[in-house]
Amino acid sequence: MTDFDWNEYSLETQAIRAGHDRTHEGEHSMPIFATSSYVFKSAEEASLKFTGQLPGNIYSRFTNPTVDTFQKRLALMEKGERCLAFASGMAAIMAVGMGLLKAGDHVVSSRSVFGNTILMFQNYFGKFGVETDFVKLTDLAAWEAAIKPNTRFLFLETPSNPLIEIADIKALADIAHKHGCLLVVDNVFCTPVLQKPLELGADIIVHSATKYIDGQGRCVGGAVIASDEIIEKSIYPYLRTGGATMSAFNAWVFLSGLETLAVRMKAHCDNAFELAKWLDQQSSVAKVHYPGLESHAQHELAKQQQSHFGGVVSFELKGGKEQAWKLIDSTKMLSITANLGDVKTTITHPATTTHGRLTPEVRAEAGITDSLVRISVGLENVEDIKNDLLAGL
Repeated sequence: MTDFDWNEYSLETQAIRAGHDRTHEGEHSMPIFATSSYVFKSAEEASLKFTGQLPGNIYSRFTNPTVDTFQKRLALMEKGERCLAFASGMAAIMAVGMGLLKAGDHVVSSRSVFGNTILMFQNYFGKFGVETDFVKLTDLAAWEAAIKPNTRFLFLETPSNPLIEIADIKALADIAHKHGCLLVVDNVFCTPVLQKPLELGADIIVHSATKYIDGQGRCVGGAVIASDEIIEKSIYPYLRTGGATMSAFNAWVFLSGLETLAVRMKAHCDNAFELAKWLDQQSSVAKVHYPGLESHAQHELAKQQQSHFGGVVSFELKGGKEQAWKLIDSTKMLSITANLGDVKTTITHPATTTHGRLTPEVRAEAGITDSLVRISVGLENVEDIKNDLLAGL
């Protein structure tokens, strides 16, 4: 398959076929290369491969054919030059920080990111002398005002977790580049099916492959997509040394996930849109956060930079934690779990799960109230999802 220029094909075709160079066995499905090491024909060949003078597999901590196929395929789908796979989404974010930052550097991050991402910047990078300022995702002036001479990159999720706010990627890329910074975008909610941040000016994309890329809640993994220069100079050396490696088995599962990603994302979006409109009509619901609704503050922006509105809906009830927990506990079919992107609909209370380790003050700044419920809408019949929520509403 090496004669193909996969850039000439659509995303749906790339997701199914790109990156797989068949072995001499002529397999149709990508095999799992379950090996930790590789045998060399001679001491000279081993030396040349270890020093990078000769391409080839060395050790599965940083070279594995199954993982490499996943990397090639996701890079093509994101319109990026190169992808590196990691053991988890948080490992991918850690790799970006470890590869690009040093003591004395500064980061500007949206405050509307996954709780563990905030803790990573504050508690771990901060421990080694990296300062992070957090700003409102949609306030472009606040982003620019927070940039310092030592700012290395801007970091954000769009849509955000869990309030589904939308950032103007192109505008933020322009701000970052004007000040000599990089823009890092977590694209986990949209995937390359709905949004391509690199085409909008971003420099680096991070993914939690655990979510929609897998699609069935089976494996944990992550990825970083960027230019070959950024990967080779900053990210790959950390992976080779640090060992936050994706396993061959997990890469094989994620490859299967990519094959159905486009059709799944359309179905997730259709169900989520229908559920959001229905929730917006319920008397016990105070507010629905979903960019497909015209009432959403960034509805027009979402229409411009996304091909659909996503599969996650969050909403606030007329009541506090007690009412939110009552709703969650009343469901019979929905899965009470903090994971998202699954074919099974999941429901969670962000203030006490995904963002529960943050202080009440930080949660309040991010707009995460005790009445907020987040639903990752799966592929069940949407009427069944509504009926499961109805008793608690």
